[in-house]
Amino acid sequence: MNLFENPILRIKEFIGVGGPVVALLLCLSVIALAVILYKAWQFSALRVGKGQRTLAVLADKQDIARGHAVEKLGGMSGYSARMATYAIGLKQAEDNQTYKRSDIEEALALAAATQIKSLQSGFRALDSIAQIAPLIGLFGTVLGMITAFQALQQSGTSVDPSVLAGGIWVALLTTAVGLAVAMPTSIALTYFESRVEDHRLALEQIIAAILSPVASGAGRNSTPITVPQTQQAVHAH
Repeated sequence: MNLFENPILRIKEFIGVGGPVVALLLCLSVIALAVILYKAWQFSALRVGKGQRTLAVLADKQDIARGHAVEKLGGMSGYSARMATYAIGLKQAEDNQTYKRSDIEEALALAAATQIKSLQSGFRALDSIAQIAPLIGLFGTVLGMITAFQALQQSGTSVDPSVLAGGIWVALLTTAVGLAVAMPTSIALTYFESRVEDHRLALEQIIAAILSPVASGAGRNSTPITVPQTQQAVHAH
């Protein structure tokens, strides 16, 4: 019998061998998988880190001034296009002297920070699982080794090496499961973080492309808007 013939039975047998520690690690793996699948869908739907099309639309300054860029952006999906449309609206409001430049920069920084914060949701859960899964596995191994050596002590002089070896491999099983859960979770988290950094850079380029004509046309000094770090790096390993 292999895993695919009766997966539920095999999982029960696996938990029976590894004990509650393996059961806990399997629960963490299910949570991590659910978060990873959700983030993958979210990043794909919002086109995170793919702002090249938006920047291409904004390359023509005359289109921005005439409002043609908004029409083109209306047919595009994703966070980058939304930010560009919002920034163009604020730029037009500044041209009409409805808002001050400082208010526009503050509004754009807040909008960008909100986007980044939304994209980083779930990162702490993945980071926690990546860090705690090996520790839980090691804890299970320590408990298993204690049990194995207790059995060795009770056996006295009639020591059966196969019994000791069996107890040791069962104890090491929890560490292996913990690492198996932590490694793909850590890789997925690193990938998502890199996509968020790409999106942050795209937002800064979009905002600069829209606001720079305003600053140069009005003859005012302008400082580039830096998208704030809404969360410190959660993946430090």
